[in-house]
Parts: sequence; structure tokens; C-alpha cells
Amino acid sequence: MSQIIALTNQKGGVGKTTSAVNLAASLAALDRRVLLVDLDPQGHASMGSGIDKYDLEKSVLDVLLGEATARDVIVRGLPVHYDVLPGNGDLTAAEVELLDSEQRQSRLSLALASVADDYDVVLIDCPPSLNMLTVNALTAAHGVLIPLQCEFYALEGLSALLDTVEQIKQSVNSELAVSGILRTMYDKRTSLTREVDKQLRDFFGDALLKTTIPRNVKVAEAPSHGVPVTQYARFSRGSQAYRVLAKEMIRRLSL
Repeated sequence: MSQIIALTNQKGGVGKTTSAVNLAASLAALDRRVLLVDLDPQGHASMGSGIDKYDLEKSVLDVLLGEATARDVIVRGLPVHYDVLPGNGDLTAAEVELLDSEQRQSRLSLALASVADDYDVVLIDCPPSLNMLTVNALTAAHGVLIPLQCEFYALEGLSALLDTVEQIKQSVNSELAVSGILRTMYDKRTSLTREVDKQLRDFFGDALLKTTIPRNVKVAEAPSHGVPVTQYARFSRGSQAYRVLAKEMIRRLSL
């Protein structure tokens, strides 16, 4: 059965989209069938996968509004070796468009039901906010992967996100669970990183993934070339870390 995993953190700049793209690529390199859903109006996951977000005839918004099926909108045959349900700035209208819609929280779940079995894993790149798009992602997902930096405000934002996950679990998606907490832009040389790291270990235990993603210039450069770092700089520290992450997620999720 396909595993649907939402990557989310309402704080921007934590490596959420970068992790979605590179985890998708790393899982695909390990012969998993992967679909990446770009639910962020910035459309960066689409661009980082080699798709021109300004040239889309249809996007995930059309799927959410019932104006197209997921199967019709998914982009296949990409050089990144995974499929993409693309998104762009049109998604900014989703909040208003979905407001009066029936089953507005479940639109993505219903749309993915027809294609999920085509994939081993579906990764959803959520917007950096707790809005209706994020609620749709959490309603559709089996698990939540939370990327965060080891910085002062990380724990505060994480607490609010976990409260939302619990609310979704109790109200509309009893299967939802935290699949892991991923430390990004990790630099163990700093005392702040070590301090926050200890707090995360003490508080979250096994939910904290063993893999960490280091600060790495190649990871930052890759999106401008429209490819994951695993293709842009295969032997960089960042690329190696995402390959290790993919193996850890395969073990955790029995993919």
C-alpha cells in the first residue's frame, strides 16, 4: 500500500521543499515509485524538479477544485525519475475557492485515492503556514515529516504544529502520525545546535530521525538548475545525507 507523507513546518526557510525534492529523488534512485505533490503556492518543488511553474496548463489547484483529475495533471517522464503533481501561484486562491466547497478538508485525499496505488510513496510539499492547503495535506497523509533547524524558535513552532496534527488526527484522520523530525542545515560545531539537539532528543526520542542534513552550498545551488542536489552534485555532503535519509525512511515506513 502506498504511504502518503506530508512535509510541513509553518516556519519558512527550514529546508522543507529542498527536503521534499531530494527525498523524492533519493527514494526514486532506490527503485521506489514516487509522486511529489507541490501544494506550496511558491511552486518551488515543481521548479526544483525541472518544471516551469509559469507554463502550466493545469495544476494541483484544478485537481482540488474538481476541474481536473490527478491522473490528468501529473507530469511524468521527468529526468528526476519521479512524477510531480505541480503547483504554482494559482494556489493562493485555494483558501477562498475551497471555503464554501463540500468536503473542503478532504479534496486532496479524494483526488489522490485514484492514483495512490501507482506509487510506493507520495510526498506532499506543504505551504509554510497552517492553512486549508496544509489541512488538506494532513487529511490525506498517513504520516508527517517535519524538517526543522536547530535554532531558538524551532521548538515553539514545532509545538503549534504538533497540536494541529493531533487535532486533525482526532477529527478527520485517525491514521495520521509523526513519521519523523528531520534536522536540517545542521552544524554540530555550534553550541546552539547542540543545545537544541539535546532538547529535541529529550522531548521527542524515537521520533527524531538519526539522519541530519548539513549546511551545504551544493544543496542551495541545485534548485537554480532545476534538479535535486543528488543529480547536481552527487558526491556532495548534502547529496549523501539525503541518500541516507531515504534509506532511513524506507526502514521506518517499510517501503
